[in-house]
Amino acid sequence: MDVYPDFDAVGGRSTLISIVGALLTITLIVAVLMLIICAIVWAVSSSTGNITAATRGRVGVFVSIGAAALAGAGVAWLNFLLRVGTTL
Repeated sequence: MDVYPDFDAVGGRSTLISIVGALLTITLIVAVLMLIICAIVWAVSSSTGNITAATRGRVGVFVSIGAAALAGAGVAWLNFLLRVGTTL
């Protein structure tokens, strides 16, 4: 006799998917807005000679790119886990 978990008995799977999808969407929107603002700060402060602000703008651009990449990887990871969960 084989025993396998019954994933259909667990409620709230669709709710979890919609909540995580909404959070990842908000994260991507904030990352893009942060990228735009930091790029503007970096460009303006570089042209005016403000080294400190230019450095902070550059760091902000790299952080926002990293956040967007992690959010995209989170979508792929969640899809992978949901696909694996249904095959157990």
